[in-house]
Amino acid sequence: MEKELTQLVEKLQKAFAARLVSVVLYGSGAIGERHPGFSDFNILCVLSEIGTPELSAGEEIFRWWRAQGSPAPLLLTESELAAGSDTFSIEFHDIRENHRLLFGKDVVSTLAIEDRFYRAQVEHELRAKLLRLRQKACGMFSEADLLGRMLVDSLSTFCVLFRHALALSGHPAPLKKREIIQGAREHFGIDAGPFERLLDVREGRIKVRDLQPAGLLASYLQGISTVVQAVDGLKK
Repeated sequence: MEKELTQLVEKLQKAFAARLVSVVLYGSGAIGERHPGFSDFNILCVLSEIGTPELSAGEEIFRWWRAQGSPAPLLLTESELAAGSDTFSIEFHDIRENHRLLFGKDVVSTLAIEDRFYRAQVEHELRAKLLRLRQKACGMFSEADLLGRMLVDSLSTFCVLFRHALALSGHPAPLKKREIIQGAREHFGIDAGPFERLLDVREGRIKVRDLQPAGLLASYLQGISTVVQAVDGLKK
């Protein structure tokens, strides 16, 4: 994928010229933990200004990048990056702590993040994702392949949120998913088993059809609920 990343930067430079401030790779791809088919490349593109001319200039690039199997780059101005840290503290923590500069100015390493809503955001995201998980599971409970794939797809999001839960609780917050799950087991008391089985699928150790997802769903949901309760308990 290095070739595609290089091509992306070249296309962005050509389209935006001097308006392109920075291009940043973040997420699992930045730390070499990307697993094809289960994760993608997340890009932050920082411009000096963003209006309809910039949106028009980026249209073909964004279509091309989505065709490579990754979401469209996140477009922000440098001032928006600085001003939005209180409302997007989860995302900005992730970008600052887990990134690779592909082009231009390093706008994230020293980013000051306002954390006054951090705990509430983590709890909100955990609860919202748990509710959504239940909705989806209820609609496919008897379809093992669909249920298994849905659980595997959900794992990355919960690993991110568990890492923030650990950080909020004053515990080490590792970047690697298996280490995050072990941290949640040690500090929150979750059953790591179902999470590790889903990681086995992501890493190609077993197939989705080997999961028997209906059997691990209860422990998976309970583990998430346990972390929700831990974050809720941090209210001042």
